Amino acid sequence: MLVKHKTLRLRIGELARQSGLSVDTLRHYERLKVLPVLPRTVGGFREYPPEAVRRVRIIQQALSMGFSLDELTQFFAARGAGRHPCRAVRRLAQLKLDALEQQIEAMLAARDVLRAVLQDWDGRLAQSRAQPAALLESLADAPLLDRPEKRRIRRVKRS
Repeated sequence: MLVKHKTLRLRIGELARQSGLSVDTLRHYERLKVLPVLPRTVGGFREYPPEAVRRVRIIQQALSMGFSLDELTQFFAARGAGRHPCRAVRRLAQLKLDALEQQIEAMLAARDVLRAVLQDWDGRLAQSRAQPAALLESLADAPLLDRPEKRRIRRVKRS
């Protein structure tokens, strides 16, 4: 006699627990379709396959690398339509790396300027004892820092 084993399925609460996210976040992912919307059981629950945990981890890792949920939605939709967005994903990741390297350079420059300002201020404070050191006023003579705005990475055409 053959016995069929039911594949272990996860309800949203268990998926949330295993992934470390809230149920609300997972529902949000479903609305955006980065997490597949599954039909409900007779009891009204959605039951996710074990691979859903991996999918959530992929989403979280991609978000931590700078991908947006909108970008992920586009990529997963392309996959769902039978296309392969691999090259577009790669191009966008390169743009994100380039932007990150620019931010790092700007931060390093800011660090160097702040170090120089602090060194100047230490000298002013050592000389001024009872007199005002005019620390903030001295900033007018410091190099002006670029204030890197959060630059929007341009969208990459889907492949």
